[in-house]
Amino acid sequence: MKILIACDSFKDALPALEVCQAIGRGLQRALPQVEAIIFPMADGGEGTAGILTFHSKGQRIEKEVNDPLFRPVRASYGLSGDGKTAFIEMAAASGLPLLKQEERTALRSTTFGTGELILDAVHRGASRILLGIGGSATNDAGMGMAAALGYRFFTEDGERLAATGENLSRVSTIDRSHLKIDLDEVEVEALCDVDNPLFGEKGAAQVYAPQKGANAEAVATLDDGLRHFAQVLEHKYGQDFASIPGAGAAGGLGAGAMAFLNGRLRPGIEAVMDYIHFDAQLEEVQFVLTGEGKVDRQTLYGKLIYGITQRAKAKGVPVIALCGALLASPEDIDAIGLKAAFSIQNRPISLEEALKETADSLERAAFHIGRMLG
Repeated sequence: MKILIACDSFKDALPALEVCQAIGRGLQRALPQVEAIIFPMADGGEGTAGILTFHSKGQRIEKEVNDPLFRPVRASYGLSGDGKTAFIEMAAASGLPLLKQEERTALRSTTFGTGELILDAVHRGASRILLGIGGSATNDAGMGMAAALGYRFFTEDGERLAATGENLSRVSTIDRSHLKIDLDEVEVEALCDVDNPLFGEKGAAQVYAPQKGANAEAVATLDDGLRHFAQVLEHKYGQDFASIPGAGAAGGLGAGAMAFLNGRLRPGIEAVMDYIHFDAQLEEVQFVLTGEGKVDRQTLYGKLIYGITQRAKAKGVPVIALCGALLASPEDIDAIGLKAAFSIQNRPISLEEALKETADSLERAAFHIGRMLG
């Protein structure tokens, strides 16, 4: 029997590779002859760069860049084994976890460090960028990222502006005469699993800026700035980026990636699966075992498990999920496309204990599934 083990990380407990390995150990205890294929995955969010680097047999690159408040920080990204593709998570340089609660300020934060990572990757020879744009601390519509690449922003009076969210409403002119990369030589895909427009009721500022330190007044300022900036972009490039689904992702970095990098937005799961040739892994397997920390109705929306079940269904391969918290109803399980789902918890336990025991719990649960499948 051949079983594909394709799992995401269990947040705060185990990275994806160790999740897969624990399940593999349990299966092989129950079924010594099973061929367990270890295939760690990610959904385009946290950990995606590492997973893509792993599958491409690449290397991790570390560089000192600017954090969201223009302070030095060590950030990393992945470079594929052939050196042609860079895997960058904007959160590594511009993410919310880099700031203490009291430091969060959507008005003055920047994506400049993300641009520095892109620039470094291109200078190392990368001609393709897979850019994960989740987890941002910013609301600058990619203005900071663009500034790191050589774009300059000016007011109507010719004053050069710092690349922060509070200056979006003051931008009158965008100068690209000092670009440090040739955009015709770089292909950029921004991995995006939200469909927010750039501004308005469902836009970047009104939906996400409050968690980035913005009060009601700051949210209004940022939303007005994004609306104004969208007009500047449309005048500059002849395209309405603001209403494209995903333009408001990561504080407007979705729009910025399209405008400043000639990038395109793609669902993270789709991009990851295509890059690592997931469909090819389904050939000749009898089952897929997958898992992540929680399975609930939200698993239907942009989650890795749902992406896996849709690809596996097309090949006629049943999928079984393991998770820490199983909150999905039988109807949800059917809608997700799972054959079955199991929680790895076997007794009342605190969250702290559960996190510590995740590997053992996965191994034990996989053993019982193996016995059932055998």
